[in-house]
Amino acid sequence: MSQHIAVLTNPFAGKGRGGREAEAAIAHLRSRGADHRVYVGESSASSLLLTAEALAEEPRVLVVVGGDGTLSGILDLVCAAAVPVVLVPAGTGNDLARALGLPRRDPAAAVELALTGSPRAIDVGEIRTSERTSSFLTIAALGFDAKVSDRTNRLRWPHGVLRYYLALLIELARLRPLDFVVSVDGGPAVQSPGTLVAVGNTESYGGGMPLCVGAAPDDGLLDLVHVRPLTRARLLGLFPLLLRGTHLSRREVAHRRVTSVTVSAPGLVVYADGERIGEDECTIGVRPAALTVLVPADRVGR
Repeated sequence: MSQHIAVLTNPFAGKGRGGREAEAAIAHLRSRGADHRVYVGESSASSLLLTAEALAEEPRVLVVVGGDGTLSGILDLVCAAAVPVVLVPAGTGNDLARALGLPRRDPAAAVELALTGSPRAIDVGEIRTSERTSSFLTIAALGFDAKVSDRTNRLRWPHGVLRYYLALLIELARLRPLDFVVSVDGGPAVQSPGTLVAVGNTESYGGGMPLCVGAAPDDGLLDLVHVRPLTRARLLGLFPLLLRGTHLSRREVAHRRVTSVTVSAPGLVVYADGERIGEDECTIGVRPAALTVLVPADRVGR
């Protein structure tokens, strides 16, 4: 393994933020005299090819400039290579950076961890559907919130945050309980109707909504949150509690820690790290300590 640092950038992450953060990060490495090689991806497919190319050169560290989706899209290659990762957050949510205490608004401080960071082994979530197996880092969403994400991606108007709010209103008007069938840790399948199911490797998604309060990315477990059927009014009433992370005490919310869960439902949509993964049925598991991330010294073991 050589001593150079590989830098993979996604200039389109975070609606163009990725390009700006990459420039600042690379400038910092240059000012520190660090040997580095830059790989600029323009799509998930090109990022995957460039990651393979970068890892073939056996870098000491792989710096990823992008969002949670950028890193999750190359996870299998990175985990197989056992190369430590430095994440320079440049997405719209950056929930993995939030969970690990990484600098989220200072690309120079973030990339400095390639030189001075401490290794922390974290878990990787894995979603198996009938079509593929996908890795994720934060939360897998199944139900109402996934349908809102799906609707947002399908709308062509309006732009920006207004498109999300319109999708939220449309799905709220169409709100129906899903007939979830859930099997935990290989146990019997149980009918569990509900509004949503979330399976978390970290606490938050969507830029800081702590749906899976208490989830730790290095405990070898996943946090399963199930919200029972709600009316529109009760769902709207639950949102402020979700934003504050005080919803787990509500009787309509169930929470437990698991190593695997299989979920199916007619019309089920599955999202993770902001990406659409599949539909109808999936099995979600965890690969303990599968990824090493360089973090600030005071964030090791937290």
